[in-house]
Amino acid sequence: MELLAKKNVLIVGSTGGIGAEATKLIRNNQANVFITGTNQDKLNDLAKNLDIAPHQVYKLDITDSSAVKRVADSIHEQVDKIDILVNAAGVGIIKPLESLSEEDFDRSIDINLKGTFYLLKNFLPKMKAAKKGLVINIPGVLGKTPMAGAMAYSASKYGLNGMLKSVREELRRTEVRITNLYLGGVDSPFWDDIDMRINRDKFITAREAGRAIWFLCQQPSSGVVSEMVIQPFNHQAI
Repeated sequence: MELLAKKNVLIVGSTGGIGAEATKLIRNNQANVFITGTNQDKLNDLAKNLDIAPHQVYKLDITDSSAVKRVADSIHEQVDKIDILVNAAGVGIIKPLESLSEEDFDRSIDINLKGTFYLLKNFLPKMKAAKKGLVINIPGVLGKTPMAGAMAYSASKYGLNGMLKSVREELRRTEVRITNLYLGGVDSPFWDDIDMRINRDKFITAREAGRAIWFLCQQPSSGVVSEMVIQPFNHQAI
């Protein structure tokens, strides 16, 4: 296992349920952590609790390509490159076709797919130049198998899955690794606004999902965990 001490780690979406838990574990392993999120108050609280310097905290909407570039430029002024990029940002819009608006569909694609493209565009080149790095994304199980009512979400996650696999082919001559984490139902704020009858007591906890990310950050340099799938035992989809 690779130690996280002094590694430069960027956690995008660090104020979400999964992102916050991963951030705590990674920071407690003495990593040099940069965090982003859309809620400034939550960012400030997380940074204060984990002793993260204010200049390593960024309010960021990943659908804004110019904002992503500004954050990347700021981070690269402080460190040569990010060693580990964790993308825990995302949106879940679960609605049947009849209820799904164009705005719902666009938002799903903009955050889950295009936002990831902007992150890769701005952080991957320095990893490629150094021929070393790790990118962890969370396509989720709906990036592998469909579910009724998840048309927009699955479209964005299937697209993310394909995009990351294609990028992986561009990295063949480097030691830059791409890891996809396929999570099933996680009891997190993701489900707060979704109108479905679900038993969240049976879901994976956000802390266990965060531990999976923390574990993947430590994968040995001699190999790569290309995929990890974690689902509730009673709700296996793949």
